[in-house]
Parts: sequence; structure tokens; C-alpha cells
Amino acid sequence: MHKTKTLTDKSFHMIKIVVPILVTQVALYLMTFFDILMTSKYSIYHLAGVSIGSSIWVPIYTGLTGILIGITPIVAQLMGAKKKEDVRTFVQQGFYIAIVLAFLVFAAIILLIDPILQLIPLEDSVRIVAKKYLYMMSIGLIPLFLFSVLRSFIDALGRTRVSMFITLLSAPINIVLNYIFIFGKFGFPALGGAGAGLASALTYWLVLIIAIMIVYRNKPFTEIAIFKNWSKPSFAKIGTLSKIGIPIGLSLFAETTIFSAVTILMSAYSTAVISAHQIAMNFTSLLYMIPLSIAMGATILVGHEVGAKRYKDAKTYSWLGVATAVMFSFISSSILLIFREPIASIYTDDEYVITLTVQFFFFAALFQLSDAVQAPVQGALRGYRDVTVTFIMAIISYWIIGLPTGYILANFTSFERFGYWIGLIVGLSLGAITLVSRLIFLQKKLSKKPI
Repeated sequence: MHKTKTLTDKSFHMIKIVVPILVTQVALYLMTFFDILMTSKYSIYHLAGVSIGSSIWVPIYTGLTGILIGITPIVAQLMGAKKKEDVRTFVQQGFYIAIVLAFLVFAAIILLIDPILQLIPLEDSVRIVAKKYLYMMSIGLIPLFLFSVLRSFIDALGRTRVSMFITLLSAPINIVLNYIFIFGKFGFPALGGAGAGLASALTYWLVLIIAIMIVYRNKPFTEIAIFKNWSKPSFAKIGTLSKIGIPIGLSLFAETTIFSAVTILMSAYSTAVISAHQIAMNFTSLLYMIPLSIAMGATILVGHEVGAKRYKDAKTYSWLGVATAVMFSFISSSILLIFREPIASIYTDDEYVITLTVQFFFFAALFQLSDAVQAPVQGALRGYRDVTVTFIMAIISYWIIGLPTGYILANFTSFERFGYWIGLIVGLSLGAITLVSRLIFLQKKLSKKPI
């Protein structure tokens, strides 16, 4: 990527990187979005089952792909330092890690899903749907993790529009397959929630094939030739990837599991409450794609600048990302507050569920600002390859303070089910404050280094 001189140049360059990432993230997210939406049209019990299954699946997927995301800052810094020869080896080591992770998760789902679901107080019909949904999703584990490696490589080269093109194809494919397998069309049986899992798994396979074809045949990817001259597994390079990737994965896991934990704790309430909570969380997650995409762009941009030892430019990109995300957070909050009822009505016709969802949306609007700060700051820190302290901060903010606060408010005050959402606000806000402090400290430290 080229060096930028003015703030205007940096702004346009960031937009060029971030917008395709945003489209990509939305397309990926739409798979889960349409799983929830289309299943809600099939049955409220299947919706609850997919919600529980998704609450188990998303943190696992997010945490483990977070490990693979470690490839992005490593490759970005190598490209910034003009060390292209090392990129191929690191990407190939990422493939080895992806395959191992896929088999480990598959084994865990087969062996542990029944005991885990038995621990959750659910109606039997909901538990069965959740189990079948996860079984079907596991068919797509290998392509999902391999694609994560390819995408990290593609994005690190600044070719985020390529990832966008590949992933954009996934949404319509997934919608068509959902229609076929959830509702039983073209001679296939109606599988409900299990059909949503199968549709997603098959989509992952198709997307991986498309990605391999593009990387194998097109520049600048052919210049690095990641599918040629295969290196043997290297414990040293796998160790480097793990040192960066594992804290990223654990940090993402800590963040996503708090939301999943809240969903599981919500199972103490009625199926209608679970469904309303999941609808609110589902739409809020769509809005989160904006700060998340800015964060991923910040990792790439900051990584390149740090690799080139342009620390001042890295600092500018860091705070430019935060300012942009904060600006959009006010728009997101307005959408949630003004259009609460129409949005809820998209998901369900059940009046009681709509009423509950509208109430949850109010609290969702409150943590938009915290998301807008903590996500891009986290992304910038990954660009600096500063990930371990970030993970520790996430654990403290979300699990030691945020979730216990929510539990106390939900079980010992009149807030009841909404107490968990207040706990989320507390955890996210504290996380944002501590991460900003860490970024400021790191940038001051690097500013003293000779260029």
C-alpha cells in the first residue's frame, strides 16, 4: 500500500480499505441474520433452538477464527517491511492451524453438545433443534476456517475488495439454500432450524472454492504463490502465529461469549423472552459491523505503517478510525430508537415478542458509543501486534465486571431480564476506557523510538 501524506489522503485511503470490509462483514453476518429471520417464519420453537445453537456456535467460531486473524497483522507488517518472501510460509502454516482447529471443534461438538445443552433449562423441542442446527453447521467447519486464512491473507495485502466480491456471493447462495432446506422446497424435506445450519455449511464450501480459484489465478496473489512450494509445519512460525493469534482469539471469545452467556441466562425466562432478546441482539450485531469493519481496516493500515516504521502515520490512522466509528454510532443509536417497532415487526408477527424486542432495543442503543470506541481501538492495537494486554483487559471488563453486574441487576432488582443488558453496557464501556488508555500508552512509547 502507498504512503499517504495528508489527513484527507488518509481518510480516503481508509475508506478504500474499510468499505469493502464492511460489505464483506455484512455479507458474512447476513448468513446468521437470515438463519434467524427465516427460521422465525417457520416456528417460534425453531427460532429459539437456532438462537441457543447460535449462542454456542458464534463464540466458538469467532474465537477460533480470531486465532487465524493473527495472520493479518503479521502479513501486513511483512508487506510494509517489503518481506514478501516470508508471507507464503506464514499463510501455509495458517492452513495447517485451520485444519487442526476444524477437527478439534468437530470432535467437541460430537462429544460435548448433549451435556452442554442438558445444562441449559430448555424445552425439549428447543433443545433438539439447537442440537441438529449445530450438527449441520459442523459440516462446514473445514471450509469456514480455511476461508478465514485466505481472507486474512487477501485483506492484509490491502485487496479488501476481493474479499468483498467473494463474500457478497455468499448471502444470495445462503438465502436460496435456507429457502430450500428450512421450508422443504424442490423435493427436499422441511428441516426447520437444522435446515438453516445445513444451508450455511454448504455455503461455506462454495465460498471456499471461489476464493481458492481467485487467489490461484489473479495478481497480486499469484506473485506470492501461497499454493506452491509447500513448507512443512514449522513450530517456530506456528508459535509466532499463535503468539499473536491466540490472544486475539481469546479476546474475541471473551467479548462474544458474554453475549452468548446472557442469551443462555435468558433461558430462565420464557421462549418469547429468548426470541425477543435474540432478535434485538441479531439486529444490533448488524449495526456492529460498522465499528468492527473499521477495526479490521485499522489493523491493516496500522500494521503496514508500523512495518514501515512510520509511527506517526500509524497513530493518525488509529484515531481516525475511532472518530469515524463514533460518528456512525450516533446514527446507529438513532435508528434503534426511532425505528424500534418497524424493525421488530420484520422478524415476527407475535405482538408480545415485538413489545419485548422494542424494550431491548432501547438498551441496545445505549451501548453503541462504547462499541464505536472499543472496536477500532482494539483493531489498532492488533496492528501494533499488541494483543496480550488487550485480552487481559477484555476478561476483566466483560467477565469480572460486566456479566456479574448484569446477573445481580437481573436477579436482585426490578430490572429483571433487562439487567443483563445493563451489565453489557457496563462491561463494554469499561472495556472502551481501558483499551483507549492502553493505545495512548503504546503510542507514547513508540513515539520515542528513532525512525
